[in-house]
Amino acid sequence: MDAAFWIILTGTLAGASCALVGSFLVLRKMSMLGDAISHAVLPGIVIAFLMTGSRSSIPMLLGAALFGLLTAFIVETLHRKGKLQQDASIGVTFTWLFAIGVILISRYTGMVDLDQDCVLYGEIAYVTLDTVAVWGVQVPSAILTLGGLFIVNLLFVGVSFKELKITAFDPSLALSLGISATLWHYVLMGMVSMTTVATFWSVGAILVVAMLIAPGATAWLLTDRLRSMLLYSLLLSLASAIGGYYLAVALDGSIAGAMAVVSGILFALALFFSPTHGILVRRIRLRRVVEREAKIKGGDAALQS
Repeated sequence: MDAAFWIILTGTLAGASCALVGSFLVLRKMSMLGDAISHAVLPGIVIAFLMTGSRSSIPMLLGAALFGLLTAFIVETLHRKGKLQQDASIGVTFTWLFAIGVILISRYTGMVDLDQDCVLYGEIAYVTLDTVAVWGVQVPSAILTLGGLFIVNLLFVGVSFKELKITAFDPSLALSLGISATLWHYVLMGMVSMTTVATFWSVGAILVVAMLIAPGATAWLLTDRLRSMLLYSLLLSLASAIGGYYLAVALDGSIAGAMAVVSGILFALALFFSPTHGILVRRIRLRRVVEREAKIKGGDAALQS
């Protein structure tokens, strides 16, 4: 199998994993919190490196999860008890924690195998350089990691679908049914944190942020059903990976960046042309309503005359 296949598959698995949990961030109107977590987990990753001296997945996931939960906790505390606007709480928290992570990388860059550019931009084109043999086939290790992550996220959403759905749409109903909205909020934040760090090394933070939000937001414009929204978000992740790869080849640019650009283009298309919530469709419907009312008024005037 050629490099293009593995690169596209890596982008697809990363995007699909992010889209599964990111869709619920969109439903909860917490999209920017996903952005905050994807940056704020950096100090947790660095500290895990400093403590273990290795790039083992378990310490990284634990460090990221802890700082992801810390981010969500600080944001909620500043918003509820500090009476700060939620967007301001997010901005203060993630810039502070991300800056700490960058300082740690700069300070201990000789002690750990980390680099700011790697964390921010990733280099998905290099996934084929680190392979393992699976049934006689050389498979990039990133595929195994991201494939496992996708399965975990898929199982998480499948098993917890009812709780995630109820707490996203009606926290009061969830409370009356004995479902803790606060608990599921932090469970979701933990999954977002682990998804973020697991996809960092292959695609970088920029694509992670794009895939956490864009597929879910685009799918939301296309349907009013949650199951369909999740399915569409997965298909959009695939389309972004394929389109982004060939766009990067054509422009001789960053593959991860091109995938993020394509996800934005797909969102823009849905924003204007979606049959459900598209701007153009809404205008056409509004025009028809106005014309219908004008005809009714004209008919009434004719009868009165």
